[in-house]
Amino acid sequence: MKNTTIDQVRARRVWDSRGRPTVEAEVLLRDGTKGRAIAPAGASTGSGEALDLRDGGTRFGGLDVSRACAAVNEQISPALTGFDISDQESLDARLVALDGTADRSRIGGNALVATSMALAHAAAAAAGRPLWLHLAGDRQVRLPLPEIQIFGGGAHAARRVDVQDFMVMCPAASSFTEALEWTAEIYLAAGALLKKAGTLQGVADEGGYWPAFSTNEQALDTLMQAIVDAGFHPGTEVGISLDIAASEFGSHGRYELALDGRSLDSDAMIEMLGGWLANYPILSIEDPLAEDDPEGFKRFCAAHGSSCQIIGDDFLVTNADRVRAAAKVQAVNAVLIKPNQAGTLSETHAALVAGKAAGFGTIVSARSGETEDLTIAHLAVGWNAGQLKVGSFSRSERMAKWNEVLRIEESLGKQASFWGWDALPFRSAQRSIG
Repeated sequence: MKNTTIDQVRARRVWDSRGRPTVEAEVLLRDGTKGRAIAPAGASTGSGEALDLRDGGTRFGGLDVSRACAAVNEQISPALTGFDISDQESLDARLVALDGTADRSRIGGNALVATSMALAHAAAAAAGRPLWLHLAGDRQVRLPLPEIQIFGGGAHAARRVDVQDFMVMCPAASSFTEALEWTAEIYLAAGALLKKAGTLQGVADEGGYWPAFSTNEQALDTLMQAIVDAGFHPGTEVGISLDIAASEFGSHGRYELALDGRSLDSDAMIEMLGGWLANYPILSIEDPLAEDDPEGFKRFCAAHGSSCQIIGDDFLVTNADRVRAAAKVQAVNAVLIKPNQAGTLSETHAALVAGKAAGFGTIVSARSGETEDLTIAHLAVGWNAGQLKVGSFSRSERMAKWNEVLRIEESLGKQASFWGWDALPFRSAQRSIG
């Protein structure tokens, strides 16, 4: 008979995709079952998200995690030992209470999220099921629409361009597999264009090309051409998705676009982005205004929410209360879901549930500092999120997650279904109106 009591939680320091230390947690049950997970780390971060616990000092640039690992081994492990693995919510509540701070800074968001995800993996392993199926239970799920970076900018590429991510979405694809196939062709076409123009500078943190563009619009024009060169129709088959990450260059209603040499107020920022929406097949925009500009968000959503997905990331920081508040004033129509912003899987899921209750698009997302950990691929499917944002179509810490969803799709066989256009909230709203 299985003994699903927690016997021990332990942590080790491992390394993320930027060569920086991070926390891996391992949960061991009395019957020998294990669950393991690794905390990611962001570069562009919202002020309201859970804080990583770092050592400071000079070692590894102050980013070592020996204190966070010690918190797992010396505080979290005794607090969870002897409890059954089956109740994720109660276990996560114990983690939150143990930390006792609003920003998870005492024990560290990195220690908490690694442990919380490892608990979920241990529970799934004890049940003899993959994590996505353990999370889904009896509910039917669909494979997520991928949002995939082609060009990197902002904090992920030394601010070579102001916009953080230039991405593509393939909602007209018939399956997750086909969406990746289309993206692969576009990624190759984009690389060929940059090579021909002599503007390729390498790859950014998330695997997208690191280009030397002279304007933000040049990036959009090049992405449009890559879609066409790959043999697809912009707007009807493939759309553009942008992560503006406006908090990185804007505050108190002012936005400094270094590449374009422009200083804009909120209305001018909204007007500029509106022009992009009019001229390019943009299906989704993330954080179009800074997190301290809620009125700007409301004006932008009022103007463009009926034809574009408007995502809150730094603005909402995977917080259910913030999601509900944003829904009441119609500031956005979608929420990015990042487990390490919240600190635990239960809090992360609560934000997703709040988003779905509001009719929002829900996008499970990786971070710029990633690892081989596959948890978010399973969350996107098991929670039936609708969309998955991992980064680009290169680098193994990104491809591992895309490939895991391919395996899940294959395991579903004829039952596999793809979200496609249905994942976008403005399309659902248009159908309900019609």
